[in-house]
Amino acid sequence: MRAALGTAGLLLPVLAWAAIAAPVSSPLVESPAEALAALRAARIESRAAEARRAELEQAAQNASDAAERAAREAAVVASRIQETEAAIAVAEARLALAVRERALLREELGHEQQPVVQLTAALQQFSRRPLGLSVLRPGSVQDAVYLRAMLDSAVPQIQERTAGLRSRLARSRDLRAEALAARDQLRAEQTRLTNSRAELAALEARQRLASDEARGDAQREAERALALAEEARDLDSLVGQLERAGDLRARLAALPGPTLRPARPEEGRQIAASARPVTEPAAASAPDLYLLPVVGRTVVGFGAPLPSGSSRGLTLAPRPGAQVVAPAAGRVAFAGPYRGYGQIVIIEHAGGWTSLVTGLGRSDVSVGDELVAGAPLGIAAQARPEVTLELRRSGEPVNPLRLVG
Repeated sequence: MRAALGTAGLLLPVLAWAAIAAPVSSPLVESPAEALAALRAARIESRAAEARRAELEQAAQNASDAAERAAREAAVVASRIQETEAAIAVAEARLALAVRERALLREELGHEQQPVVQLTAALQQFSRRPLGLSVLRPGSVQDAVYLRAMLDSAVPQIQERTAGLRSRLARSRDLRAEALAARDQLRAEQTRLTNSRAELAALEARQRLASDEARGDAQREAERALALAEEARDLDSLVGQLERAGDLRARLAALPGPTLRPARPEEGRQIAASARPVTEPAAASAPDLYLLPVVGRTVVGFGAPLPSGSSRGLTLAPRPGAQVVAPAAGRVAFAGPYRGYGQIVIIEHAGGWTSLVTGLGRSDVSVGDELVAGAPLGIAAQARPEVTLELRRSGEPVNPLRLVG
């Protein structure tokens, strides 16, 4: 009897704690399996972001001059922002998984604890009746003996059946602790994200002030790019026109400079005979470092069927306002709004490669800017953000994942 009452006495405070424990607020997912899959994907993204940040930090340390070092420092800060965004995704996935599992566990406990509570109440009611009073009632002594024998055989079964319940209660306490730890991590990462964004904004402001004096032809080139955007029938036409303009610029840059008129005609013939014809630069290999512009899950893959035809790039779903970076080093050929695509950025790389990034909520670069890989381009939209990356070589679409390390 004392063992049974001891078991009941231990169960009551535990059950009461489970009933009044306040859940940790967090958005729930459809199932624990989906939450676990989201956690695994977030951890993969976090490791990839950490590797990118380390690579960009090494490139910044190896920069030869002050201008390149400043550009790479901005890329490093942007990569830290993306790393923090990935860490926030991990914390959110951990929190959602713990809260969802705890909600399911609380629902199971609600079904299992009711009969245990009823049994506990009956045992406590019986314990209030002293055994000595049973002697004063006819037949009560025999009933007490039978009841004692029944309880002696029932106590092991009660303890066995409540073992699973006790383990679930312990698991509920562990889940609550995990949820609180994930919430604390989430708050810390959000603070870190705010600080990194402020650092990037200050760095960009200093770079913009330093480069304003060197923007001689930038305004005229931006106006030409906007004129091309007005003339282009669609985005493919705009990219084609900008690629042709870039090829022309490369050919003009390869032309030899002017030479002085020789004093004697025979010297001019010798110079003409020794001159080599200018050929169009050959297409170089792919960029050494190619990155995805934003941290997020892939919603449309390269070549996926679309109403307008096959997809020519990748569409990623990042966090609202996520940091967007340049996939590779190059020159900004277009930056600004384009009908139906939000803010877009077109980057010319060496050797006839072109990257197109669409779906930005804000663009922080201008036409003519020379970018390093990972340089900040802007941020994603705040409402239902989707960022699309297209990579082309001499006008032909290429799967960006072939170049992403």
